[in-house]
Amino acid sequence: MPQRMLAVIMAGGMGSRLQPLTSVRAKPAVPFGGIYRIIDFTLSNCINSEVRQVWVLTQYKSHSLSNHLKFGWNFLSPRLDQFIGEIPAQMQQGSTWYRGTADAIRQNMHFFERTQARQLLVLAGDHVYKMDYRLLQRFHEDNRACLTVAAVRVPAARAANNYGVIEVDEAFRIVGFQEKPAVPRTIPGTDECLASMGIYLFNYDALERCLAAHDDFGKEAIPAAIAQGEPVYAWDFSRLNLIGEYEYQPRAGYRARAWVERACDAGYWRDVGTLEEFWRANLDLVAITPAFNLYGENWPIFNFPMYYPPVKFVHDAPDRTGVARGSILSNGVLVSGGTIIDSVVGPGVYVNSWAHIEASVLFGGSITGGKVSETTIGRTCRIRNAIIDKGVHIGEGVVLGFDRAHDEARGLTTQPIDGGRDHVVVVPRGCLLER
Repeated sequence: MPQRMLAVIMAGGMGSRLQPLTSVRAKPAVPFGGIYRIIDFTLSNCINSEVRQVWVLTQYKSHSLSNHLKFGWNFLSPRLDQFIGEIPAQMQQGSTWYRGTADAIRQNMHFFERTQARQLLVLAGDHVYKMDYRLLQRFHEDNRACLTVAAVRVPAARAANNYGVIEVDEAFRIVGFQEKPAVPRTIPGTDECLASMGIYLFNYDALERCLAAHDDFGKEAIPAAIAQGEPVYAWDFSRLNLIGEYEYQPRAGYRARAWVERACDAGYWRDVGTLEEFWRANLDLVAITPAFNLYGENWPIFNFPMYYPPVKFVHDAPDRTGVARGSILSNGVLVSGGTIIDSVVGPGVYVNSWAHIEASVLFGGSITGGKVSETTIGRTCRIRNAIIDKGVHIGEGVVLGFDRAHDEARGLTTQPIDGGRDHVVVVPRGCLLER
């Protein structure tokens, strides 16, 4: 079943700003939202968009990511020429690892050329969002673009030094591109920038020209294509990420004729590249009306299920009641007389009596070689604003997230939030903390 579009997911990033979470795994393999890994969102977008030929490029500490792909994402049919496959870094050309996004594509072009696809969709494996890539493809083809860059509107202060910033004309043809500028150019009349999402749709013939002598798309290839007069366009994810019937109007872009359903959370996109952004994106999930919704059937997020027993709450004494409010609890969680508020708790977590957990993200237990390592929270613990990795044991009476100096004296990583008035604390994988 020939497909016009082949997807390549860049999943080899070190994620240095997410240390220590990325000290044992690649950034796309970091757990998120209780039962997912970050890469599950990009992979689910592919499945829901009917993109069924997907290569995942891995490099840095890829063991857990490789297992996740092998056991959790092996359900497509080779008989229908559908696949989600992994290509580990192999120094295909020369004696160096990938020198950038463009170099990663160039080193593996012989894999991509084996398919009948005529378009290459380059995706990041470490972002949280829902997108129908067919809308991006339709925009790309209607404009006869050689390259289309997906873009999102972000405040200028957030874009500075963080994102590639795009300038467009009235038809959304790109006329300028700044890679992580200190003073980004804003959309006229606003304090927002049009920021690159690291999502690129290439025609194959244009791809060969863009790859020539360039190692990175944002720093080199895209600015060079614009300078050479190539038809390079921006697709505005913030305004066009809707499911429905669309018509294209010159100078006005896409306008919905009839909205069939709003299957995607319009405009929500998070590059969870720092501890604060990762923590906040997880807590976005627990609101009554979340900005990013995991529930509903319009745009399901798939994952590799871990087989734990159901959630259980025990004890109902006046001062010893197992309770959770405004939280996501995964299978295998046992709340034994403790309290969980506004938190995301992964599978296999045991919360003991009189423990109090608030505004925290717990990855849960781990299964390695058939051995289960649970995460346990001891009696009378008080934990807030924490990210707790897998297989952690926190002893009775431990206090985390209230005193930054005290947390750092334990050797834990912290990151200031709210202008330094508060902080997030991270407990690394397999850590043992006692009072």
